[in-house]
Amino acid sequence: MAIALTAAATVVTALAGCGSSGGSGNSGGSSGGSSASGPVKLDFWGWAPGYDKSVALWNKSHPDIQVTFDKIPSGAKGGYTKMLTAAQAGNAPCLGMVGYETMPSFAAAGALMDVTQYMAPAQSQFAPWTWNQVTIEGKTFGAPVDIAPMALIYRKDLFAKYGITQPPATWAQYAADAAKVHAADPSVYLGDFGNDAYNYAGLAWQAGAPWFGTSGGSWQVGIDSAANQKVANYWQGLLDNKLLKTDPSFDPSLYKDMAAGKILSDVNAVWDTPILSSSVQGTSGDWAVAPMPVWDAGNPVYGNDGGSATAVLKGCAHPKEAAEFATWMSTDPSSLTNLINVTGIYPAATAGLSNPALNRPDPFYGNQVVFNVFKAETAHIDTSWLWGPTMTQTSTDLADGLGTSATGSTTLPGTLATVQGKTVAEMKQQGMTVSG
Repeated sequence: MAIALTAAATVVTALAGCGSSGGSGNSGGSSGGSSASGPVKLDFWGWAPGYDKSVALWNKSHPDIQVTFDKIPSGAKGGYTKMLTAAQAGNAPCLGMVGYETMPSFAAAGALMDVTQYMAPAQSQFAPWTWNQVTIEGKTFGAPVDIAPMALIYRKDLFAKYGITQPPATWAQYAADAAKVHAADPSVYLGDFGNDAYNYAGLAWQAGAPWFGTSGGSWQVGIDSAANQKVANYWQGLLDNKLLKTDPSFDPSLYKDMAAGKILSDVNAVWDTPILSSSVQGTSGDWAVAPMPVWDAGNPVYGNDGGSATAVLKGCAHPKEAAEFATWMSTDPSSLTNLINVTGIYPAATAGLSNPALNRPDPFYGNQVVFNVFKAETAHIDTSWLWGPTMTQTSTDLADGLGTSATGSTTLPGTLATVQGKTVAEMKQQGMTVSG
């Protein structure tokens, strides 16, 4: 069963020392639609490809409510800081692209607006656990957009070349195949170990190794728990044996090595499939998608790397219209078709699961219907994962540690201990009660 963010809400708000409703400032309320001065105008900040096209579709069919999409750096590269700074200054846009992992942090900072009254009618249109991601202390702050099941994206031609007849179904087989490939050609690697903190979170998520929990009005932090150390030791073993390339995540060097056949696969989220296809276009037709390797073949469990909301930010003067747009973007068939094809989302809206775009053969992946892989995995994702209230700090520290672990300067088990200590210290500094 899912552990809803609402279960941790009192901890987020009371122990963080600040409110989460975001209802102050110049919110005022809705204008009720167009006025003598013209249409309602909403600003929307985000970074995902394809969002601008959904906005254009909305504007074409909603002349009374016009949305302007401003592309900003991704959240981890300054986008979230920009939004928080604007919210604190009272000049934030009405709408922001906010990952589920960052919603608790934004709530604790008072950067979100309570739009429950406008969003409540849409709740039944979304998978329950995704609605939990945008609801804190019984207050809803936006609309879910997507989830991000993970899979193995691989070069089927080169797997065959190196004698891998089936993509590895388990992590034990993945390690064996990594050794096999590298022994055949020391310049070739089965996969890459990058520095993406949220990709690593997906690996922990899959392994049943939560980072955060709540109990008795207190936060629990288990980033270096025994379950997490199991994951860290597995990947540390591959690094120690030099069986993985260590290009930074999403770096040009990564795609250069993939295009050259030096990296044969990537364990990543559904949204990575269009990124990869646009980054190594010269290898079109050579790739395929298989389920993510699992720890126990008899009880397959998969990870989730991402998922985001269209959040309504503090100070929005038109919350009703903002909620209307956010709901439409996540549920309208034309918007979903665009977001599936361009952004690579797997919809959070239940009606989106029957969108024909999910059945589209993809030429880059040898005309495979890649979404079928992700669809099959969704029933085996643990929806109880809970994000903590300081993920900006936690993810930054983890990304730094993943990078130094890749170079051998530190180890992954040591990195987890360091991140655990820094996260607990940050939470306590913000006035939260922490145990574990």
